[in-house]
Amino acid sequence: MKHLKSINHIGYAVKDISKSASVYTSAGWALSPVFDEEVQGTKIAFLTKKGFPTIELVAPLKEGTPSPVDNYLEKVGCSTYHVCYDVDDIEQAVEDLFDEGFKPLFMPVESVAMDGHQICYLYHMSVGLIELVSTR
Repeated sequence: MKHLKSINHIGYAVKDISKSASVYTSAGWALSPVFDEEVQGTKIAFLTKKGFPTIELVAPLKEGTPSPVDNYLEKVGCSTYHVCYDVDDIEQAVEDLFDEGFKPLFMPVESVAMDGHQICYLYHMSVGLIELVSTR
């Protein structure tokens, strides 16, 4: 995990972004616009508050349309979903993490919510789900 520079955000799987966000915004958090990530089948919004890590809310894009968070929400409910790390070279990071036992869920893709930066999710049996975001 030598390529991980810093934590970018902590992701939460939620059923309804507006309902989940209202808990945070009532406590002074700022909510970003909601982004439709068509490629991922999700809606995403970010919550920020000075002195706290950024929180990403991840919800299914549309009811009745398959989404990667569906099974998680069905089994666990609204809960912490992943930790996202900044990396300089996402391709190299994915390759090295693969060698460490992480399995990429897909190859890096551009993310609307992350200003066009590439992202990739990886899974490890002893760590769980992580996300990488390219900082270049």
